[in-house]
Amino acid sequence: MDSTTQSSRTVDAIVSTQWLNDHIEDANLVILDLRDPKIYATGHIKGSVNIAAPGNFFECFMDPDCGLWMELPSDDALLKTIGNLGITAESTVVLFGETDITHSLEAGYYGLTLSARVAITLLYTGIENVAILEGGFTKWVAEGKSISTESFVPSSTLFKGEINETIFVQKEYIEAQLGKSILVDTREANAYFGIEEDFLSTGEGHIPTSKLLSAPWVWTNSGDQAEEANWLSWMDALEIAEMAATILGVNKEKEIIVYCGAGGYACPVYFILSEQLKYKNVKFYDGSMQEWTTDPDAPVVKYKYE
Repeated sequence: MDSTTQSSRTVDAIVSTQWLNDHIEDANLVILDLRDPKIYATGHIKGSVNIAAPGNFFECFMDPDCGLWMELPSDDALLKTIGNLGITAESTVVLFGETDITHSLEAGYYGLTLSARVAITLLYTGIENVAILEGGFTKWVAEGKSISTESFVPSSTLFKGEINETIFVQKEYIEAQLGKSILVDTREANAYFGIEEDFLSTGEGHIPTSKLLSAPWVWTNSGDQAEEANWLSWMDALEIAEMAATILGVNKEKEIIVYCGAGGYACPVYFILSEQLKYKNVKFYDGSMQEWTTDPDAPVVKYKYE
């Protein structure tokens, strides 16, 4: 099944702090700050809107009692959330989560995956000019750019959107495409090989034919962990392109389906492949291993020790 789409985006997928500083007064610009509201209140980029992303962009977030984690909310709920943020189809949306890894590397991992997830969700609703801020607020401050403590409340809009049904696929689609499409497991190597148990799944290993392209391979630290300001950011685009070509091949028209444990790590890999490297036919298996391994008949490949 070929459902390639041609984007008409006019802004880079990853924008620099200097780009944002130069365009901060643009009429159609919307800046989304996905950090904790308490952190946002201590200082943020002027005009940025703070939103508690997990509660607004997921039907169910890390709750063991509500089924699969990180699934999309209903289209109506999602469109209402986007409208309340003052976003229109013509908006250029720049967003960022927590990138400060001075005290916690995991916080940066979460911030980058959350940023990519929200970006993909906006793309799903038909907004094409969605970008992630390189280095986030931590880099912004380190460069001495101005900050504000005044909260910004956007004017709500009636956002209708055009849902892009080609982005997210279901388990049945994966089963039908085994051996036909390129499946990409974006978890850590030990989870992929089944050497370590993935707490998100009930089985060890990966979906047959899957290639490994781990999410941490597409991001990098800004410097020494001991530095006063250290942020998580994206690996150089050329380096990612070479790695992707080695693992996935050079045919950017072939269908690629990314997955992970429950829908987190797959987000940055999807965003980089589709929006930065311009692979034309990338899809996202949202249920990932959490759903796949609930089926006792679903095949799983595990590394075998000699």
